[in-house]
Amino acid sequence: MLVDATLGLGGHAEAVLTRCPGAHVIGIDRDVHALELAGERLAPFAGRTTLVHAVYDEIPAVLADLGRGPVQGILFDLGVSSMQLDVAARGFAYAQDAPLDMRMNDTTGLTAADVLNTYDGADLARILHSYGEEKFARKIARAIVAERDREPFTSSARLVELLYDVIPVPARRTGGHPAKRTFQALRIEVNDELGVLRRAIPAAVDSIAVGGRVVVMSYHSLEDRMVKQVFTRRTTSTAPVDLPVVPEEHQPELRLITRGSEKASDAEIAENSRAASVRVRAVERIRTRREAA
Repeated sequence: MLVDATLGLGGHAEAVLTRCPGAHVIGIDRDVHALELAGERLAPFAGRTTLVHAVYDEIPAVLADLGRGPVQGILFDLGVSSMQLDVAARGFAYAQDAPLDMRMNDTTGLTAADVLNTYDGADLARILHSYGEEKFARKIARAIVAERDREPFTSSARLVELLYDVIPVPARRTGGHPAKRTFQALRIEVNDELGVLRRAIPAAVDSIAVGGRVVVMSYHSLEDRMVKQVFTRRTTSTAPVDLPVVPEEHQPELRLITRGSEKASDAEIAENSRAASVRVRAVERIRTRREAA
């Protein structure tokens, strides 16, 4: 039993189902459009798939509702999916003019336009700095507040134009597209991506059986750092460092499968340029879960 916690278009699930004839995949996604398309792609595996509309921090509830116990594997492929990037109307891509939406579940919640038009300057600066690691966060936030007083933001092109005006020319020459960090920050805020991830990784670790594995593919340092912290904590003994014999209850629950974070090979990047920024971490459960005292 594998949980694909970020099903997307079902590519990972299809590969597992093809290579492992006995596998059953529970596919989770918050995007109803992705679930529909993945369902069509995975139709040949009917009976071996269960698709669920949920957010990936809800893994324990999903498994409980399905009457499933601990599973053998959970996979996360974080961030925005290729489908969401490629459909201009979703508003994720700064290279195309589109409504400023950016919701992974476009049936509910604030849009990126709502954030731009209603958050105060201090909150906008915090989001851009914390989630986008944008050096010019305060300057951009001030410009957004001034510009929205003239006319509310509705389109990505207008936001991109503002960023070109605000970010100094020398800074625009390095680090990729000048809108990259702002769009990332807005997307993370709109979808509460880091809050969801903060809850999801411990929940996933607690949902695997002995011998089961959790694999996480991250695409920026904020995600990877959060995953690293959870994995490090759960693969470390809780006994004092000078204890000559470590009691069983203080032994780590997990072991690291990857040494640090692994990157895509040159061949993988040549085949899929979006893999260039991926960082992969994986752990395996080696003991039953430690219950809190």
